[in-house]
Amino acid sequence: MILYVHGFLSSPQSFKARLVAARLAQLGQRDAFACPMLMGDPSEIVSTLAAAVRASPDEPALIGSSLGGFYATHVAERFGLKTVLLNPAVRPHHLLNDYLGVQRNRYTGEEIVVEPRHLEELQALDTETLQDASRYFLIVTTGDEVLDYRHAVEKYRGARQLVVQGGDHSLDGFAAYLDDVLRFCGVPMPGS
Repeated sequence: MILYVHGFLSSPQSFKARLVAARLAQLGQRDAFACPMLMGDPSEIVSTLAAAVRASPDEPALIGSSLGGFYATHVAERFGLKTVLLNPAVRPHHLLNDYLGVQRNRYTGEEIVVEPRHLEELQALDTETLQDASRYFLIVTTGDEVLDYRHAVEKYRGARQLVVQGGDHSLDGFAAYLDDVLRFCGVPMPGS
C-alpha cells in the first residue's frame, strides 16, 4: 500500500498523486494507493494519516510532497514506515508564517484560514531527529523556488538522497524517478 501525502493547498488531484496512482494501476495494483484529502488543523491531518495507516491491510509506505513530506515524516517516525520525500518542508512553522489568513485550495476552491495556532501545532509536530534514516528516500531540486533544498539534505542526512540540479518545487520531472520511488516503497516491479 502506498499512502500519498499531498502538500499545502494541494489535493489527491495533484500531478504527482495522479502519476503514482496511474503507475500502480499499470502494475495491476490499483487498490494499493490511497491519498486522503488533507485540509484543516495540523493535528487533524496527522490523525487522518494515522487512521489511514492503521486501516491499511499491510504496512504502507508513504510518499510525501512539500508540506506532505513534513507530515509523512511525523507519521513515519510514529509507525516506523518507509517514506519517500519530494521537496519536503522541513520548517513549515517558519514558511507558513507568510500564509497567515485565508487561503484557497487551487484544486477544490475550498478556503481555509491559517492561524498562528497552526504554526504552533506544526512546531510541536516537528521531528528533530530520525530514528532510522535508512527508511527514507529524499528527492530534492536545487532550483526549488519555495524551499531551500539544503535544509532537507541536512535533516535527512544518512537517508538515500537524490539531489536534482535545477528543477523547481513542483518536481515536474518526477515521472523519471517514479519507478525508483515505487521500488524503494517495496512495490514489485517488472524485471526486478
